[in-house]
Amino acid sequence: MPPATPQRRPLPPLNAVRAFEAAARLGSFKNAATELGVTHGAISRQIQLLEAWLGAPALFLRLARGVALTPSGNALLAEFSPALDRISAAARQHRQRRGGPIATVLRVNALATFSLRWLLPRLRLFRDEHTDIEVQLTTANEPVDALPEDYDVVIRGGPDTFHGFVSRPLLTERRLPVCSPNLANQYPLSIVSDLERHTLIHVSTMPRLWHDWLTEAGFAGLKPRATLTLDHFYLSVQAAIDGLGVAMGPTALVGDDLAMQRLVTPFPEVSLPARSYFAYLPRREPINPASMVFCEWLAQTAEHR
Repeated sequence: MPPATPQRRPLPPLNAVRAFEAAARLGSFKNAATELGVTHGAISRQIQLLEAWLGAPALFLRLARGVALTPSGNALLAEFSPALDRISAAARQHRQRRGGPIATVLRVNALATFSLRWLLPRLRLFRDEHTDIEVQLTTANEPVDALPEDYDVVIRGGPDTFHGFVSRPLLTERRLPVCSPNLANQYPLSIVSDLERHTLIHVSTMPRLWHDWLTEAGFAGLKPRATLTLDHFYLSVQAAIDGLGVAMGPTALVGDDLAMQRLVTPFPEVSLPARSYFAYLPRREPINPASMVFCEWLAQTAEHR
């Protein structure tokens, strides 16, 4: 007989387990949110997710003032807490067996375009300078307080105010047309009206960028030869590098391409303002010291970009 196929182990979402364990142990969604560095709403959503995954009975009684564990919730807490302790201990032992100092894990969430075009090209420098910090980078576009998981540093536009977070400015930028040097040589862009012979590359999330820039330049009625619409800035910038047309380039994110002459700015005297980039750090104790090291490095690197 062929060997039996091992069954997949059915596990609930780990972030939901962490949220439940913290809320159950501390007796408060609010205190759990503080410990994990997320919002009260995020804890509530994770526990709802866990209850939906497990099915009846409920884990908490929702009271007028706070929550209380049900008998089922108490039984689950008695199993989950030791399990999480064992996972933490196993991870620490693994790092110790690896030899050398145990790296501090720094969980970072940033916008995809910022990560691809600015952060990743520089992250090796941070790793070389701070071998004791392990950066775990993920990307998302959700607002800071809507992320389903907790992070040590979240990089978004700003300035914005989010309950439970402090912010630090990182990068300022403006937006202006960019294109490949070959395209500019083939169809010169001496004056703004020359754009009539070009393809203008649009970003679907900001459909008015070209309209606003042309209005600022005094050519609101200009009709280009063609248009190309893409759904992310990093795609529009890459399309410009590849000679597909002229894109609106965020100055902070095309600086390397301009320095390496992969892109040129035919009309640098006209640009549009843009939101700055900020690092958002959860208010919690203790603060991950690697967060401050990372943010200081980001700010210093931005100054010398």
